[in-house]
Amino acid sequence: MHSIVSLLKNWTLPVAIILGTALYLVFAFVPQLEDAAVTFGEVIAVIFPMSVFATLFITFSKVDFHLMGLRRWHIVVVLLQLMLVGFVTLLILLYTEYVDPERKSFFCVALALLTCVIAPCASASPVVTAKLGGNLTAMTSFVLLSSIVTAVAIPAVFPLVSPSPGFSFLATFFRILEKMAIVLLLPLLLGVIVRMGAHYKIRPFIGIYNYIIASPDLAFYSWAFSLAITAGVTVRNIVHSEAPLTLLIVIAVLSFLVALVQFAIGRAVGHRLGVPIESGQAMFQKNTALAIWVSTLYLPPVASVGAGCYVLWQNIINSYELWAARSPKS
Repeated sequence: MHSIVSLLKNWTLPVAIILGTALYLVFAFVPQLEDAAVTFGEVIAVIFPMSVFATLFITFSKVDFHLMGLRRWHIVVVLLQLMLVGFVTLLILLYTEYVDPERKSFFCVALALLTCVIAPCASASPVVTAKLGGNLTAMTSFVLLSSIVTAVAIPAVFPLVSPSPGFSFLATFFRILEKMAIVLLLPLLLGVIVRMGAHYKIRPFIGIYNYIIASPDLAFYSWAFSLAITAGVTVRNIVHSEAPLTLLIVIAVLSFLVALVQFAIGRAVGHRLGVPIESGQAMFQKNTALAIWVSTLYLPPVASVGAGCYVLWQNIINSYELWAARSPKS
């Protein structure tokens, strides 16, 4: 039993992916579970954004905002991410200026890759960074910055690359911004309230805060729960996708390359600034659960496959990093 628990603890991320994938396949392909699958799918649709919300709330509740501050590497990484988003967006806009996007694979691939670069930094990245020996407070500051930037970037970019019928940019911008604020900014507000309530000895807040502080990996496991859902949603989108298999393979391969490129850029910049762990995780570790959720709402279905594949690649890299950090140094 101890060995099983140790295995689950040490390999949480791969286990979450396998579990989410297996659960979807069971419910999808066992006829006797057809009715249960419908109900389960409705429940997951509600739980999905709630799990993202919970992870952010737990992370922000731990933040001592007096110790937080803007670092130079924060600005550099955010600017690099915005440059990547701008580059992919420009490719989409230039391409669709001359070609009907509904019939062209490039458009779908570009949208899928856009979800991989525009997603905010993962809310569990401070925990992973700390496990790797990085600065938890600086990383949490970046998650906050990244979340705010993304809350503005997604509603600014998505209506441009995939306008809806009767498109109104401002109306679409504020509609997406509202949804993003609920999932990203409301957890921040509640986290501040809980921390301040505990500071001023308000009893209910003290209990919540103490529980969160006493559970250092709570955000990590909450994120793993979101990851399991994300894996199931990704498999579902692939199974039900009308896109050709070759297109799905291209998206999977290119999302892997995007993960490597972002990781390499982050580490290279971090080495120059003296923060390779923090910068590397900040650049490449993405909140793919949120990216899949919002892209499913506002982009063609195949676009979410990009972020879904990115889940696999980033967690293979994360799992290797965590294994290397646990391994005895020779």
